Amino acid sequence: MNMEQPQLKKELKIRHITMISLGGIIGAGLFIGSGTLIGQTGPGSIFSYAFAGLFVILIMRMLGEMSTANPSSGSFATYARQALGPWAGYTIGWLYWFFWVIVIAVEAIAGSNIIQYWFPGIPSWAMSLILTFLLTLTNVYSVKSFGEFEYWFSLIKVVSLALFLILGGAIILGLIPGVESPGTTNLVEHGGFLPNGISSVLLGVALVMFSFMGTEIVATAAGESADPEKAITIATRTVIYRILIFYLGSMMILVTLLPWDSPTLLKSPFVSILEMVNVPGAAQIMNFIVLTAVLSCLNSGLYTSSRMLFSMAQKGDAPRMFLKVNKKGIPFNAIIGCTIVSYISVGFNYLSPDKIFLFLVNASGGVALLVYLVIAFSQLRLRHRYEKTNPEALKIKMWFFPYLTYITIAAMASIFFAMAFIDSLRSQFYLTTLIALCVVASYFLIKKKNVTSVATTTKEEIS
Repeated sequence: MNMEQPQLKKELKIRHITMISLGGIIGAGLFIGSGTLIGQTGPGSIFSYAFAGLFVILIMRMLGEMSTANPSSGSFATYARQALGPWAGYTIGWLYWFFWVIVIAVEAIAGSNIIQYWFPGIPSWAMSLILTFLLTLTNVYSVKSFGEFEYWFSLIKVVSLALFLILGGAIILGLIPGVESPGTTNLVEHGGFLPNGISSVLLGVALVMFSFMGTEIVATAAGESADPEKAITIATRTVIYRILIFYLGSMMILVTLLPWDSPTLLKSPFVSILEMVNVPGAAQIMNFIVLTAVLSCLNSGLYTSSRMLFSMAQKGDAPRMFLKVNKKGIPFNAIIGCTIVSYISVGFNYLSPDKIFLFLVNASGGVALLVYLVIAFSQLRLRHRYEKTNPEALKIKMWFFPYLTYITIAAMASIFFAMAFIDSLRSQFYLTTLIALCVVASYFLIKKKNVTSVATTTKEEIS
């Protein structure tokens, strides 16, 4: 009997991983959702991004520690299984998979809505299916083609945001002829820096955490790199600068240049900045950049969900049919499986946007925090294990271990349970908790069934 497991090809290059790590943190949420947060929190929203960014940096450091010691395409689901037991790997693997297949549908719908800006005659549901199908082709062809597409998507996002930071900085410094710098007016007037109090900043942290989801993809991608240790090291050590420059830099420019209580300007804050300097076609330019961010997220979602499904099949947590790898080392069945689920989700959005589809979106809302919690608990366990059995494997180490790990766990747990007391997040908290409990229950039911089946078979063989 051949016990050899199908293997994925290691075709992602360091330049792919580097650009994925750079662009992976720049999602459509930054371009679209930042205005909403500023409107709720005021200039102090920069603190919300700072606190959330700090937690993500710590989580990425923990993930980097485990990934360099043991690169895996299953990433944190594999580490959860090793550290906390098979039930943890099973649970967090399926929850993460569920999150990303819903994201694929959400991003496909968002992309179709943007394209309708230019081609209003195409039905939204049809364009959603077309976008998903086209990016499925890039994933099915080869992992290298996924890397190339993500490289260029990320490059567009990074260059666009870098140019925006330069432009915004020039306006603030009064270097643009004919455009008056607001100075600190928008920071201290209109109710002050924290017009709605410190509580609004803490509320903002819970909202912002979801914007950072996707940072961890680089750990999964490193499993298909020829030099995973180098890839993870680069991504882990540069995450601080990425968050400081792209997120905090952008937010500082937005809150300085735009009054927080202007609903018109904050509806499309990045467009408003471009229009300040009379950039022709500002809305069209920003639509293109947001579409790039959406397609990048859709592309990454197909990649990540399929690799998680493949990894779970290797562990026996998903049907073995998802282990099929084609000649190019691509988990073909896993990709198709994820695509079909996303097609069904798009269909639900067409048939029942306010019930079934809304339920699915809300049910996946708190998964990011559960994933971060599991990463922290896994690192806590595995660090002690590595120090005893293989200390040389710890090429990257979590700072001030174990104290920062404990602080991160407490913070993540607090943010998750705080969702239950926030009107806009309450449904996500309860639905995510319900789905998580159902997944845990399914593991023990399946395990019990398997154990009973094995025992029955053994008894019959003895007889």
